Amino acid sequence: MTQTQHPTAQLFLDRAERFGAILDAADGRWDAPTPCAGWTVRDVAEHAITTERDFAATHDLDVGPSPDLADLPGAWRSHVAAVAAVLDRDGVAEREYDGYFGRTTIADTMADFYGWDLVLHGSDIARATGQEWSVTEEEAAALHATADGWGDALYSEGVCAPAVPVPDDASATDRLLARLGRDPQWRPAT
Repeated sequence: MTQTQHPTAQLFLDRAERFGAILDAADGRWDAPTPCAGWTVRDVAEHAITTERDFAATHDLDVGPSPDLADLPGAWRSHVAAVAAVLDRDGVAEREYDGYFGRTTIADTMADFYGWDLVLHGSDIARATGQEWSVTEEEAAALHATADGWGDALYSEGVCAPAVPVPDDASATDRLLARLGRDPQWRPAT
């Protein structure tokens, strides 16, 4: 398990580790369609790596050479180790900047935007490859709170599709997925 000294950065790394475990269990089903319309498992995994690398680059943070995407689980582990090393550099995690939603830090963005993205896309990959996936009530509440902070931007193009209806007695997992534009009943075509 990758560790960092900064607690908020560690939240990102914990979410990254869970995402990596889902990739490991995908068992090479990289071309499987996901609930993320038009994206395969490979597309989702590459998106996670690419967007995080792009974010680092915009802040002049060198995460090293691009990992070999032919081995997605290996590429993910290599990528996360490089990000952890960057976050552990003196002052990087605490570095402030003006983000889309206001003043924030590198670590907060990694945990609350990119880490949040990993949770949602982890569900996409898990469901596409037949893995069980759920969140606790506490985890769902934290993810909802982050989404609340985004306001209407949550449903802007490229973020989340409009919410889908679920019954009042739906599980925490189903309520979260539905709010984030994912049909909780989605299953891969057989």
